[in-house]
Amino acid sequence: MEEGGAVTVYNNSAITDAKKNPYSIKVGLAQMLRGGAILEVINPQQAKLAEEAGACSVMVTELPIRQGIQRMPDPSLIKEIKRAVSIPVITRARVGHFVEAQILEAINVDYIDESELLALADEDNFINKHNFRTPFICGCRDLGEALRRVREGAAMIRTQGELRGYGNVGETVRNVRNVMKEIRILNNMDEDEMFAFAKKINAPYDLVAQTKQMGRLPVVQFAAGGIATPADAALMMQLGCDGIFVGNEVFHCADPYKRMRAIVQAVRHYNDPHVLVESSCGLEDAMADLNLPQDRIEQFCRRTD
Repeated sequence: MEEGGAVTVYNNSAITDAKKNPYSIKVGLAQMLRGGAILEVINPQQAKLAEEAGACSVMVTELPIRQGIQRMPDPSLIKEIKRAVSIPVITRARVGHFVEAQILEAINVDYIDESELLALADEDNFINKHNFRTPFICGCRDLGEALRRVREGAAMIRTQGELRGYGNVGETVRNVRNVMKEIRILNNMDEDEMFAFAKKINAPYDLVAQTKQMGRLPVVQFAAGGIATPADAALMMQLGCDGIFVGNEVFHCADPYKRMRAIVQAVRHYNDPHVLVESSCGLEDAMADLNLPQDRIEQFCRRTD
């Protein structure tokens, strides 16, 4: 399915000829974002500012978050942002909603994020991402979930923490460490143990074997959720991620360019403490709006007990 030229059909309507963009090409396109920061934007002005600050890509969203069902952004907004910037544009589609994905592909977005942040369109089935030319990004919280999404055709994995922008990176750290820990355990297994491990985490055996051989996920792994400071960004990179997503709350300060630039620099120089010092200076006032409310702190503490 991945490399062949089969035409996949839903309701007798051809969607995509897989030959035009095989899975290996989509994985390669996702690799182009490696070592970068993806910034969430709500209008062309923010997208331009993110590009100037050095973002490798922008994620289009609609804020403020509306009450009720959350869907993909308005296609006209996506088109405006695509005209405004030269860097890749990512847009969210609901989990399982392959028609939203068809619409996004038709307007030539660069990547589609099948996002759990939006309402679920299908509680049981994810999109068959091999049906599309556009590379897909999917979220995970453990290794089994990551490899299931890769089997479905995801070209990038987003290890997800806090879904809303509270500036709490703790959940993201826990999930990233969980994925890395499972990979380290896998690396010490023999072939017989790998079969049992694949069954335990409910993941395809061939992808489990590939992960062991590579010593990492078979696709690019970014981190998302609660990343609000240069130190947060560098932490994710030092834990082994290939890049980060930064929420739209980065714009909620007097000097969003300075804050975005500092985070981008921290991603690029995550092992240089001198650069991290410079990037972290003078940002305290900008972080005040991201302090975690007391009820959220108590909720997080209960989850980690």
